[in-house]
Amino acid sequence: MLMVRHGQSEFNAHFNRTRRDPGIRDPDLTDEGRAQARVAAKVIAAHDSVREIWSSPYRRALQTAEIIAEHLGGRIHTVTPIVGERAAYFCDYGSAPHVLRESFPHLSFDHLEPQWWPDHEEPVSALHLRANRFLTEIAQHAARDGLLIVSHWGFIQAVTGLPVGNCSVVKVPANPSAATVVHAT
Repeated sequence: MLMVRHGQSEFNAHFNRTRRDPGIRDPDLTDEGRAQARVAAKVIAAHDSVREIWSSPYRRALQTAEIIAEHLGGRIHTVTPIVGERAAYFCDYGSAPHVLRESFPHLSFDHLEPQWWPDHEEPVSALHLRANRFLTEIAQHAARDGLLIVSHWGFIQAVTGLPVGNCSVVKVPANPSAATVVHAT
């Protein structure tokens, strides 16, 4: 399985300069973030065979997943909040399914709750429980070795123990503590 952190978002660009939350809800990718996603797609195409792409419902992850899917000649198979970010900043307030449908009309959001994101800061312990649920869910998945998960810094770190930059690509074996960064930004 591969995990990819989303490309640079409008939040990341501002926060990296100021270390302050700019108050951007569910931000889009920047031009740099889109370029990072194209590079990650080339790395993924050269590294592994992807059979399914799963994405977090946050816009920045969906946009990254779409760029990668287009490059691979595939599509996003699953949109699931289980791989979403640990809610800690304003950017971690998501968009309602009907709003996402306007920007991504080819994807299904019918399975999402109207508010699928946490309405308060998610404790680290809850994030780790969610990461363990995810690992249990995919352990028996027929395409586990061909999964590409487009997610976020906090979730990828909870699964692998690795802090990753925007659009870093991480190879996650059956034992997630043996995960390795294939491509870093």
